[in-house]
Amino acid sequence: MARILRGEVRWADLSPARGHEQAGLRPVLVLSHDVFNERSGTVIAMALTSQPQRAGFPLTLEPQAVKLPVRSWVKISQIRTLSVERIGAKLGRASPEEVSQVVEGLDEIIGI
Repeated sequence: MARILRGEVRWADLSPARGHEQAGLRPVLVLSHDVFNERSGTVIAMALTSQPQRAGFPLTLEPQAVKLPVRSWVKISQIRTLSVERIGAKLGRASPEEVSQVVEGLDEIIGI
């Protein structure tokens, strides 16, 4: 598999899931740094959804730099550590500014 890089939006298999976790084959935004992805065998990522979102930032962010087939939102509260075995094809790449915004949103949610 090609290297998995920070800021990429890739397909990922999120099943099995429980409760309100995002499930199934869906896009994720990779947040972990390239070296971590390469050496750990895992990535830290956030699920995207195509369902219109009532909640705005910091709970969701609509990326503009990634050209996805349907309008989508990063679900900032849906962060997961995933084995690279769950990661599939690249769909695009978020801008560095968008990645920074997502991280800022996570900071607001968890209270750093």
